[in-house]
Amino acid sequence: MSSSTKSAAHTEASAYLALASVCILWGTTYLGIRISLETIPPLYLIAARYTISGAVMLLGAFIRGMYIPKGRELLQTAVCGIICIGIGNGCLAQAETWVPSGLAALFYTTCPFWMVGLDAFLPGGHRPLGSTIRGLLLGLAGVVFLVLPAALKEGFRGGTFTGFLVLQLSAAGWVIGALLQKRVRVRAEPAISGAVQQLAAGLATFVPAALFEHSPHHVSTRSALAVAYLIIFGSLIGFTSFIYAMSRLPVAIVSVYTFVNPVVAVFLGWLFFREPFGVRELIAMIVIFSGIALVRWSEAKGIRTAPVRPTAGDLETVGPEP
Repeated sequence: MSSSTKSAAHTEASAYLALASVCILWGTTYLGIRISLETIPPLYLIAARYTISGAVMLLGAFIRGMYIPKGRELLQTAVCGIICIGIGNGCLAQAETWVPSGLAALFYTTCPFWMVGLDAFLPGGHRPLGSTIRGLLLGLAGVVFLVLPAALKEGFRGGTFTGFLVLQLSAAGWVIGALLQKRVRVRAEPAISGAVQQLAAGLATFVPAALFEHSPHHVSTRSALAVAYLIIFGSLIGFTSFIYAMSRLPVAIVSVYTFVNPVVAVFLGWLFFREPFGVRELIAMIVIFSGIALVRWSEAKGIRTAPVRPTAGDLETVGPEP
């Protein structure tokens, strides 16, 4: 085997290892959020997490002499980050005060449906194919099957339905920010744009946190360690691994993590908190995943699947970082 062949094989193996870490690490963040919320209000959690992770990533980029966005590019990327991460992950953290972490992960799988629907209405977007619409309807059926019994039992003002609605706002925020970012002309590397988005979202979230939440006077060691885990393994290692996998593997392969993350989240929620998971949840998961798979297959038809240099918007288009 030639040295170039060995190098290519090593690169491919590293890319799959990075993807595996994304599948596992981002699946664990739902549990990390739940533990953090034991003594930290949700908006303060998001503000602290992303201010620290964004600042660390930008500091590293500055030390390495990488290009940092400025002017219009900086402003537009920051606004997209506030919408995408601030609203997206802020609502996710808030929803986990009402619904179990595993159920939140299942509800969050509706992001691809929002992506297809909203993209059709934005300038430059494309109308969904018939097979895409069938996938959307199939996924919607799975969501209704999962949500409706709890909503009827608790009432539509109960925690399950409220958490579901807040997570749809979360998904919509993430998708709108991602679609807008795809329309921003950028010079910065995707990792740097992502760092700007994280820092902007973190700093901006301190405002509603100060207005609507009580500042955390006592943070338990357990919650503090969970926040540190979210920063290091979710935002730093997980995000870096995601970018590496996106740059070296086809998008269709990388998108597998959107199926694995909820499975990991559901298992950990059951393992550590005995969150309920029965036949109904299993059937709903299978139906929702089938709908997502059909949507992704339909949208990928005729699109080149070879890995390309990702843009900042492309990273969020594949799926959200929880």
